[in-house]
Amino acid sequence: MTSDVGLRERKKRATRTALSRAAWSLMVERGIDAVTAESVAATVDVSPRTFRNYFSSREEAILDAMVQRAGALVEALRARPADEPVWDSLAHVLPDAIMNVLGEREADVAALVRASADRPALLAQQVTAFARVERRVAEVIAERTGADLDRDLAPHLLAAVPAAALRAVATMWADGATGATLPDLVRASIAQLRDGLPLGRAAPVT
Repeated sequence: MTSDVGLRERKKRATRTALSRAAWSLMVERGIDAVTAESVAATVDVSPRTFRNYFSSREEAILDAMVQRAGALVEALRARPADEPVWDSLAHVLPDAIMNVLGEREADVAALVRASADRPALLAQQVTAFARVERRVAEVIAERTGADLDRDLAPHLLAAVPAAALRAVATMWADGATGATLPDLVRASIAQLRDGLPLGRAAPVT
């Protein structure tokens, strides 16, 4: 019985992942208006009802796989040396994580930024989805620093850094105003945040 339950859960996770990847691909290739329960279901060869059993909206479907990938960021942060300063850990983990979290190709990142700018519902779903990831990051930071997660503000503030940095970097990069790579922009964002946002004194990233 236990093995049967495990198999069913794996199949459900596989179906959810396939639906989310299909939704993401449709958005990148044809725009967010092409992402419907019917089009996503047809891509995965399931019924629209199956899609609706897993997701309440196309925005949730588009972002679900990305949020799952963000879980690897949490584990990478947890795997850093316990005595390493948190800012150093973030500087080590985030540059390598940006493409894994936001998409496998730079075109994916640009498509997400454009869609989020045009559709507030997609941006709102990002905030909602990443709130769960932030909570997990805050738990890791509290564990490493000995902070009280329920009483100390610092772990929660630091936990907001990854999502905020990734959003800011992706938007700046997609606007085409800089020739820097996405990982380089992430490194610069962490350095500037660590230094207290030295506006007017920090060299621009080119």
